[in-house]
Amino acid sequence: MADATAAVVAAAASSQPAAANPPLVGRVVIVTGASRGIGRAIAAHLSALGASLVIGYASSAAEADALVASLPRAVAVRADVADEAGVRSLFDAAESAFGAPPHIVVTNAAVLDDKYPSLADTATADFDRVLAVNTRGAFLCLREAANRVPRGGGGRVVAVTSSVVGSHPTGYSVYTASKAAVEAMVRTLAKELKGTRITANCVAPGATATDMFFAGKSEERVESIKATNPMERLGEIDDIAPVVGFLCTDAAEWVNGQVIRVNGGATV
Repeated sequence: MADATAAVVAAAASSQPAAANPPLVGRVVIVTGASRGIGRAIAAHLSALGASLVIGYASSAAEADALVASLPRAVAVRADVADEAGVRSLFDAAESAFGAPPHIVVTNAAVLDDKYPSLADTATADFDRVLAVNTRGAFLCLREAANRVPRGGGGRVVAVTSSVVGSHPTGYSVYTASKAAVEAMVRTLAKELKGTRITANCVAPGATATDMFFAGKSEERVESIKATNPMERLGEIDDIAPVVGFLCTDAAEWVNGQVIRVNGGATV
């Protein structure tokens, strides 16, 4: 009986169709802040899933060009996400390069005040800079996506926010506020897109080993952050990218209006 059962299982397995195409074949994706760090890992991962990429960057042209050269279907576009025309240029580039509007938009571009001032000591110019990129930039991308991502299935909007929205560490008041606003916009957008089959979600990384995270931090501070995490380490960019990748696939259509905190269980 065991041999007969094994034969049936083997026959069933051999009759299964060959593996399907990667899940994002034929999809066009915009990733902002994609030349370095988490954004770069997200772009590379989505490319591996079959997507065609518009790599948005602000200043790191050499790194953006190197990333494009390593991917099969990608273009780099320099754009200031705080500028309406700059954001439109990302969407226009998708149509020009790949003959289709973007199916997926990942808003990742962000800046941080690496002096980590208290709110009382925060300069107005630094407040304006962080809000311009992190909040206005996300808003402009979300608004453009709401108007230009195709309806009817496969449309995805993912905003990269931060787990500091849940933990409120000192020295991050403006950064936390900038990301909290994005989470509120995305959750509202998910409702406003009712009937389009476009989902809108946030991925909120915890402390992740990137240049932006390390900037301005002492080795002692970094070790303290590691020690407080249940996993006793920093996150890596490759911990974040697959979560974004899942949300961009058809398998994630029932995940909508959510904030997923990818942080190893950190609570402070």
